[in-house]
Amino acid sequence: MHTHEIISTHPAVGGALDPALVATIEALFDCAQTCTTCADACLAEDDVVALRECIRIDLDCADVCSSVGRILSRRTTSDAPGLKLLLETCAEICRACAEECERHAAHHVHCRVCADVCRRCEQACGTAAGALTAPVH
Repeated sequence: MHTHEIISTHPAVGGALDPALVATIEALFDCAQTCTTCADACLAEDDVVALRECIRIDLDCADVCSSVGRILSRRTTSDAPGLKLLLETCAEICRACAEECERHAAHHVHCRVCADVCRRCEQACGTAAGALTAPVH
């Protein structure tokens, strides 16, 4: 990915870029892509009716992760309280998506992979949200 390279060239960043921010952005876009693919794979399964909820939450998670990733990529100004809420919401939907995919993981490898990616994104969002509230020294 070129996340670090492109954001570090932003005039408002001046080359100083938090590696945790880059990791979170990359986790968000990875999760969005993985959830989209998992939903599509679920649609191709013979038991698609049993996967209806999984498909819905996969697509919800993909949309949220993609949107939050795009918002975090904007470096001109920052609304830390707003970003914190977005990251917390994203962590919650990633958690819910992981739980749903875990229900199907024994029968569908794509759901197992998606659950793992969602858990990593949940953790990244939680860490980033916590960093936004950390005291400045």
